[in-house]
Amino acid sequence: MHITLASSDIAAYPKAHNFLAIQQNLRAVRERITLACNRAGRDPATVRLLPVSKTIDESRIRLAYAAGCLEFGENKVQEFARKRQNMADLADLRWSVIGHLQTNKARLVAHFASEFQALDSLRVAEALDRRLQVEGRGLDVFVQVNTSGETSKYGLQPNDVPAFLRQLPAFSALRVRGLMTLAMLSADTPRVRRCFALLRMLRDRLRQDLPAGIGLNELSMGMSGDFEIAIEEGATVVRIGQAIFGARALPDSHYWPDSNTPQEDST
Repeated sequence: MHITLASSDIAAYPKAHNFLAIQQNLRAVRERITLACNRAGRDPATVRLLPVSKTIDESRIRLAYAAGCLEFGENKVQEFARKRQNMADLADLRWSVIGHLQTNKARLVAHFASEFQALDSLRVAEALDRRLQVEGRGLDVFVQVNTSGETSKYGLQPNDVPAFLRQLPAFSALRVRGLMTLAMLSADTPRVRRCFALLRMLRDRLRQDLPAGIGLNELSMGMSGDFEIAIEEGATVVRIGQAIFGARALPDSHYWPDSNTPQEDST
């Protein structure tokens, strides 16, 4: 069953207030991942569930941790840094930054993040690499691609990705693991599917002539309303927020009122 919903349709995702509700939602999501993998002839173990905790209070994140979630994705760097600091007692917790990054926030990502999924400029690559060299550590990164063609979304245009990848070996602290995309938010399943299929086909084509040290084994694509389609098209990471925690009661503009920038991951 495919459920592609407008972000305003909160009735489909009741808010999960307690451990039992979050646990049940996680179980339901994992069952849907398994069913989608079965349809595609894939092993469910090849799909990583990345719970997305943006705008979610720390008490509910802790409930999800207690339910077995050891990693979370955050869009806003300052929100991620605050949560990471306040939850530092959970030593095995991993944080993935999945939203657009400004170069002046690279220090926080280089210091705290386990993964960055929205690399789409050489300026950000340079800023991250410089900070990581100081930290003496590497960082797994995904290159973000705009497969929908919408100006409201971040990411490289597909035709620009090959040249971008050729320049990334210069940044030795960045471990390129794969590609990431956001499909258009639409109830038109074929149009959504085309976004995911485009990323998979781009990855397969790029694999034939990759620069040394660049890996494209991972495809991060699919959110609460479309992750089953993404899995059928080859997703190895799905970013799920609302199907686990429930719909956000208000649009992103309420949480980040100064944001008039392109659309980010609505999970």
